[in-house]
Amino acid sequence: MSIAIAQPRHIFGLRSSVTNNIAYHDEQTIVYPSGASCILYNIDQKLQKFIPASDKTDGMTAMAVSPNRRYVAIAEKGEKATITIYDLHALRKRKILSSSEVQSMEYVSLAFSPDSKYLVAQGGSPDWTLLYWAWEKSKVMASTKSTNPQTNAPVYQVSFNPQDNTFLCVVGRGILKIFRYTEGNLKQQFAPQKSEPQNYSCHAWVSDERIIVGTDVGKLLLFESGELKHEFNTDKDKSQGSLSETDSSDLKPPKVTAIVASSKGFSCSSGFGTVHVYEKTDDKDYFKKVREIKIPQDQNSTDPSKSEKQVITSLAISPSEENLVCSTSKNQLYTFTLSSADLGKGDHATFEVLAQSFHSSQITGLDVCIRKPLIATCSMDGSVRIWNYETCQLELYKEFAEEAYSIALHPSGLYILVGFSDKLRLMNLLIDDIRTFKEFTIRGCKECSFSNGGNLFAAAPGNIIQIYSTTTFENIANLKGHNGKVRSVVWSSDDSKLVSCGMDGALYEWDTYTSKRVGEFVLKSCSYTSVAITPDGKNTYAVGSDKTLKEVSDSQILRDVESGEIALTAVAMSHSGRMLFAGTAIGTLRSLKFPLTIPGEWTEYQGHGAAIVKMKITFDDQYLITISDDACVVIWKIQDKEGRGIKRDKEVGYAEEILITKSDLEEKNQMMSELKQRVDELKMENEYQLRLKDMNYNEKIKELTEKFIQEMESLKTKNQVLKTEKDKEELKHEEEISEIMEKHAKELQDLESTNNQKLMLEYEKFQELQAKSQKMQEDYERQLQEMEENRERALEELNEYYETKLQEMTAKLEQAHDEARQQHREYEETKRQIEEDADREILDIKNKYERRLRDEKETNQRLRGETGIMRKKFTSLQKEIEDHKEEIKKYQTEVAKFKDVIRNMEKDIAGLKKEIQERDETIQDKEKRIYDLKKKNQELEKFKFVLDYKIKELKKQIEPRENDIKAMKEQIQEMESELERFHKQNTQLELNITELRQKLKATDKEMHQERQRVRDIEAVVRRFKTDLHNCVGYIQDPKMLKESIRALYQKHVQEDITETASVDADIQKEYARQREHLERSVASYRKKLIKDSEIHRADNVRIMQENVSLIKEINDLRRELKIARTTVHDLEAALGLHRKTNQGHAAEALAQITSTNKNALLERDLEEKLKVIELQQQKLMDLKRELDMTSPNRPPSGGKLPPVAVGGQ
Repeated sequence: MSIAIAQPRHIFGLRSSVTNNIAYHDEQTIVYPSGASCILYNIDQKLQKFIPASDKTDGMTAMAVSPNRRYVAIAEKGEKATITIYDLHALRKRKILSSSEVQSMEYVSLAFSPDSKYLVAQGGSPDWTLLYWAWEKSKVMASTKSTNPQTNAPVYQVSFNPQDNTFLCVVGRGILKIFRYTEGNLKQQFAPQKSEPQNYSCHAWVSDERIIVGTDVGKLLLFESGELKHEFNTDKDKSQGSLSETDSSDLKPPKVTAIVASSKGFSCSSGFGTVHVYEKTDDKDYFKKVREIKIPQDQNSTDPSKSEKQVITSLAISPSEENLVCSTSKNQLYTFTLSSADLGKGDHATFEVLAQSFHSSQITGLDVCIRKPLIATCSMDGSVRIWNYETCQLELYKEFAEEAYSIALHPSGLYILVGFSDKLRLMNLLIDDIRTFKEFTIRGCKECSFSNGGNLFAAAPGNIIQIYSTTTFENIANLKGHNGKVRSVVWSSDDSKLVSCGMDGALYEWDTYTSKRVGEFVLKSCSYTSVAITPDGKNTYAVGSDKTLKEVSDSQILRDVESGEIALTAVAMSHSGRMLFAGTAIGTLRSLKFPLTIPGEWTEYQGHGAAIVKMKITFDDQYLITISDDACVVIWKIQDKEGRGIKRDKEVGYAEEILITKSDLEEKNQMMSELKQRVDELKMENEYQLRLKDMNYNEKIKELTEKFIQEMESLKTKNQVLKTEKDKEELKHEEEISEIMEKHAKELQDLESTNNQKLMLEYEKFQELQAKSQKMQEDYERQLQEMEENRERALEELNEYYETKLQEMTAKLEQAHDEARQQHREYEETKRQIEEDADREILDIKNKYERRLRDEKETNQRLRGETGIMRKKFTSLQKEIEDHKEEIKKYQTEVAKFKDVIRNMEKDIAGLKKEIQERDETIQDKEKRIYDLKKKNQELEKFKFVLDYKIKELKKQIEPRENDIKAMKEQIQEMESELERFHKQNTQLELNITELRQKLKATDKEMHQERQRVRDIEAVVRRFKTDLHNCVGYIQDPKMLKESIRALYQKHVQEDITETASVDADIQKEYARQREHLERSVASYRKKLIKDSEIHRADNVRIMQENVSLIKEINDLRRELKIARTTVHDLEAALGLHRKTNQGHAAEALAQITSTNKNALLERDLEEKLKVIELQQQKLMDLKRELDMTSPNRPPSGGKLPPVAVGGQ
């Protein structure tokens, strides 16, 4: 007899209802609440440590981690709200805080001071009390009501100033207050001015004086020392790069739900699944948005955008400010890396799931399998999740549109059975998907279970249990007997027996072979929720609404164990038959002493924050899995105190097989081959790039080495120069030091002699003063003795005086007592006489006033009648006055209207007059301008005539050049057209090649299909031949022959029909898939073609532009050449060299002139002109060569070139 031990190993889930439910303990560890515990999760090692909740509480409401990352404060709800502080290193309780000043049952927000010595806690409704704790002493330093007493509005968040322990900030609906702790009180320092009260949802201190506050309309308000500095709008920031002042928007922006500050700025969550990251600008007064982070779409859901619509409830930044973590309202955790490398990737980014995704709603189903370490769960959020309890990770999950009520996992771990609201579905667990392959028309199946062998499964949609075959999917049996809904179905270890319990209080045992009831136990006062069976199938354990655990054997109760005040909701029995566990309605786990004793003995463990729905123990009895209404899955490590249990065969181990469809495998293989090709291509490209870089770097290294060698040589020379200078300076300094030392020694001797003399004088003075002080001390002692004697004499005299006075006062006191007694007797007598007189006077006054009252009543009635008449007259007159007033108001309004009309008309008249004057002035200006323009036109016509004449002359000179240019242009156009034709032919050939390749692929696939079909037909023929051969063996027995021929017909003829039909359907599906694939590939090739054409078009345009620029250069050079030739011609004409007859003459004359009268200027000018001409000719030759080289290789141009501007055109 022993009680098994259970320890939590891992919890999957998050409590989103807890305020500030995520924080960093260190760079690798985060703290968050899950179930009834607070978890420390190491992100790198993926390990969890647990801080269990306190007993007899209703769950956590708020959490805070201290700035020194050593403590965590957890607020818990209950009859009396409490705060528990834990040490995060030792995982132990440090303090439990509670106060009678708080009327509320919960705290809504907690915050530690910057030095972690103080804690501020905000109580909930109805009093909204704010407490300031010195938590290490468990002492409330101050308290105040933080809400407005007029509205009693809720408060959402409280925080400390990051630099000052005495300043606090509180926000709520219409509440933004800053308190200061002084002299044991929390005094409100200032509230926001010049701003309307809004629903402030959250806040954060960005410095010791500045607070950023978020509202429920998407606004961010920046306060500095209580004054509103800026008002920003996160909704408008989506289109702008930085925060700017905003106006009121018509559309209601999303609520700002969380803000967290950092050294660079702050991050805030606003809207569905969006976090905005802001950083300080250069002026440090504004904040610029550097990034927008969104929750990614969930591809495992039927609606991927559903995950984007989550509301982020809490944010936390790591101590190094590299990572940002957020929690959502759907119980999910996400992380993002805020590194400098990532910040350069763009304005938009997405979160990553931290660890794994969790259930977001109540978990309804749970099961485990034998061959794999898997857990299957389903939830009201429509998701089905497969967890691994060995690695503590989420293996597979998928979200469906319908709610899932129950789940069963096949013993092989390859299939699951899920009861949805519309159907019961049997699904394959593929490598990366959960896919339905059979549906049963069973609506809202709340309980289902596979047999231990896996060949059968039971489904209980209502009060009937239906048993199906897993292989043929036939309904083998319907077990009827329950009058209420079946809540639990359990198979015996050999699958011979099935035990069920229901809400009708019935507990039935069924024989699965005969489908008959073999045992029953009915207790209508109890609604059963769970049942468990021993490995031998003899005893059954059931729990229900009557708060007891029943042990039933042979339809009789053996033991009925009371569970105390709490109802038990689930029960589980180990496969060894030595451990029994039960789950409670408050989420705790009970390990019961087994065999059961009366009264029951158990150990209770904190686990969940709500009722445990189901429990399962793994096949090797190593782990217990529990699920709850709090959307958490807890894996417990269990152990019998004696350490015994089923030991798994290590050689066999867990199955590693996985399911995958053929099409998926082919797609993955194809993708792998494509990726391999891509990798090879990238390798080649990278190698080429690396070679190029190596070459470049080698050249750079050579240059640098040469440069460094030169620098080193120069530095060496400099160093040598400096060394020589240093040696000189050292010699100089040594000489100076020796001189200084000699001087110092002399001065020291002089100072010592003078100081010795002074010391002697001071010592003599000291002796004199010492003698004086001794004399003064003796005088003071004598005076003190005399004063002491005087004081004693004065004290004796005072004592004697006050004793005599005391005796006198006692005598006077006795005399006063006697007088007081006498006066009391006299007072009693006078009192009696006055009472008698007062009674008589009261009677007289009573009679007198009763008479007066009767008279007053009569006069009052008379006056009432008169007042009624007067009131009627008054009302009628008042109505008349009101009517007259209304008429006067109407007349006044009409008069005001007429006055406005007159005023407007006068304004219009004045405006029209001004407009007329302005138009007259403009007309005069325009007439003057027309006259000036006419004059200019006449002058220009004269110029035009002169220029036309010049142009005609120039055209005559240019005509031969133009003809050459036209011929060249025609040649260029012909070459361009030829290039275009070649390019079109190339593209057409490429298209033909791609079409032929596609056809070749299609024919290959058809050939493979035909070969497969031939193989299938040969196999069918072979089977038919063998069956026919077996049938011929019965030729002597007609009866057997007839049966065998009928079987042959049923097997081959009917199967052939179904097979052909299915084959046809398969062919159609394959054809549709191939066609879709080809269409997709054609569309992708078209896109590639468009992209390539755009790239080539851009190249053509660039080359054409280069050609245009070259032609322009040629024209410029031609112009310069023409100018040079004209100058040469002018010079020749001036010298008379252009005439043939006078050429010799002129040359001789020129030679004589130059020989006799050498003009240096003229010779220099001629030489320069000749050089210019040679250079121009050289340039022309180079350009012609370039044109000849580029013209054959030019790509097809997009259009014609613009006409060339030659000469003066």
